[in-house]
Amino acid sequence: MQKEKKDDLLLLIRQGKPMTTAQQLRLVLMLSTPAILAQLTTTMMQYIDAAMVGSQGANASASIGLVETTTWMMGSVCSCAAAGFYVQVAHLLGANDDKEARSVLRQALAAVIGFGCVMGLIGFIISPWLPIWLGGNEDINGTASAYFAIFSIGIPIFQTSMLGAGMLRSSGNMLVPSILSAVMMILDVVFNFFLIFPSRTVDFMGMELFIPGAGLSVVGAAIGTVSAETITASLLMYFLCFRSKDLRLTIDKGNFKPKWNYIKKALHIGGPMSIQQVIMSSAYIATTIIVAPLGTFAIAAHSFGIVIESLCHMPGYGIGDAATTLVGQSVGAGRRDLTRKFAYMSVVLGMGVMALMGLVMYIGAPFFMGMMTPVEEVRQLGVMALRIEAFAEPMFAAAIVCYGVFVGASDTLIPSGMNLLSMWVVRIPMSAILALSLGLQGVWIAMCLELCFRGTIFLCRLRWGNWMNAMKG
Repeated sequence: MQKEKKDDLLLLIRQGKPMTTAQQLRLVLMLSTPAILAQLTTTMMQYIDAAMVGSQGANASASIGLVETTTWMMGSVCSCAAAGFYVQVAHLLGANDDKEARSVLRQALAAVIGFGCVMGLIGFIISPWLPIWLGGNEDINGTASAYFAIFSIGIPIFQTSMLGAGMLRSSGNMLVPSILSAVMMILDVVFNFFLIFPSRTVDFMGMELFIPGAGLSVVGAAIGTVSAETITASLLMYFLCFRSKDLRLTIDKGNFKPKWNYIKKALHIGGPMSIQQVIMSSAYIATTIIVAPLGTFAIAAHSFGIVIESLCHMPGYGIGDAATTLVGQSVGAGRRDLTRKFAYMSVVLGMGVMALMGLVMYIGAPFFMGMMTPVEEVRQLGVMALRIEAFAEPMFAAAIVCYGVFVGASDTLIPSGMNLLSMWVVRIPMSAILALSLGLQGVWIAMCLELCFRGTIFLCRLRWGNWMNAMKG
């Protein structure tokens, strides 16, 4: 019944019918809730991965932490490639042109998955040297390299998953990606349980129970994640191509031969996003290089802190995904009256949720870090970092959700430049300077101040900028 109500509300957008404020808010919540849950389960998977590997010691954690920012860069670029097509689909569905939307989907399957294969090959080739470039030491370079090589092999699978989830969300289907995100988390835990730890005997209700295990530690974590993603990506493609109400490819016939007009639009939307992600991820890598000389404990605490902090900002990304869908469909329908209202509602919701999450993170920092690692030095550094970052969460939400709004309106060039300005002019220089005197604490103070600055400039563009000029009609 809830799905029918959601579809009815989406139909009001496409048909140009009036919507009350209550209906608009209900639709924002309907799309945001499953998107938030999907993002949270994805982050929980990272949290569980980190906790399982963290039990193997600081070196194992540092091995993943060293290359983590590079994996983000590769994943972010793949996500932008998918966005270039699924934003087009949102516009076309909003304009009631379902057939053209399916044509774009066919183009995306060929172009985006091929792009993922190229990215995976590049990652695999550089994997032996990457830890050295990032300033890692001999104790962790070997395992870090192996982890990144396995991750790179899985990039085409990750790319497929991102495309499938993005297309379903653009059609208004937030439920299936959310459920499959939870499925992936469960599968990841199961695979990791048998791959990370060695075979062991445990006492269970007075009986000795033998549990088989591969004992692959960091390598096992990588294999487990890729295996879980493979199953999930296959299911996403099944629901997208054969079960989706609007986008299933069995409705009509078409070809997968690339067409320049689709590719050109995808480059217009995803090109600035991809360039932004490469340069921003380079900034994250630069932060890793700043942290690396501070020692293994600092690398591990920094990595754990980022994973835990992700639990706070993932709801923001979920609401941002919903905003992209709502703004995108409003753009396609030529509904300027709804576009700004959906944008403001989404941003306010995101800031409220992440402010609450920041409070939870500040209070629960010792508990969260205690779950991640048994090493006391790492715990203390991590708690300090999390409590600094908690103050930035509302403004970080503003930046995240505003960006989702702008993507839905096909306005990506200026927002991408704003992100780059904030990272490279504010965060990186400030991190480098403060790390000299305050160590890891200085790095996280710089992060907190930069996120507040970024949120401020995004709110200013939302209120006074000309982002709506990218709309059709």
